[in-house]
Amino acid sequence: MPLISLTTDFGDLYPAAMKAVILGINPAVQIVDITHSIRQAGIREGAFALYSLVRYFPQGTIHIGVIDPGVGTSRRALAIKAGCEGEEQFFVGPDNGLLIPAARSLGKMEVYEITNPELMLKSGVSATFHGRDIFAPAGARLSKGTPIEAVGPRISDFVNLDFENFGIDGPFIIGEVIFADSFGNVITNIPEEIVLKFSSFGSQIEINSRRISFVQTYSFVGEKEPLALIGSHRFLEIAVNKGNAARQFGLKSRDQVVVKTV
Repeated sequence: MPLISLTTDFGDLYPAAMKAVILGINPAVQIVDITHSIRQAGIREGAFALYSLVRYFPQGTIHIGVIDPGVGTSRRALAIKAGCEGEEQFFVGPDNGLLIPAARSLGKMEVYEITNPELMLKSGVSATFHGRDIFAPAGARLSKGTPIEAVGPRISDFVNLDFENFGIDGPFIIGEVIFADSFGNVITNIPEEIVLKFSSFGSQIEINSRRISFVQTYSFVGEKEPLALIGSHRFLEIAVNKGNAARQFGLKSRDQVVVKTV
């Protein structure tokens, strides 16, 4: 059974329109909602949501991502094939970096601009809802076996986005927040291997000048006590046991995080 995932900042109502279009083209497809609760225009947060989950989906999955503040402008629509031969997954969405970290994490990428009107909604394309009118029908047609080369020309000048813009300055690791989940856990872009070069579990570290424990999981500290750990996504995470770290530390997406070993 073909599989399509959806990641948007739409909240309610609008995802249903995308699903209706997809099922109208391919009633046999299975649709998985990754999330529709990304902060409005939160491209980096949406990119992280896709990036953190894509490796768990089977070969052939088509991921439609629509966090698209540039809808209706000259920004391009993309379809991507990514992964080792025979294990590829596909991505459909706007050319604003949203799809790139997840696609790149699978290996080799082929990026195409969607220009073929035969893959778009037959009743026409609106200026404000490309999720329904371009991305959903293109993804559905890929799920029915349309080759990705049919969407339009291959390109190399797509908008890039990565999570690797952290730095090391003596005893300091300087990164940024890339996501805060619904528990208030704050995920940074500082990868596991960098953190473990500087610290070990059970030690103390300073985050933005506040000393906390670096431990393996939440319950290793007292209730309402802050902590740092390596999350399941393999990045440094700031949390509060049975509390909200985003609120307590006053952190949001793109805020700087400075880590120092004690």
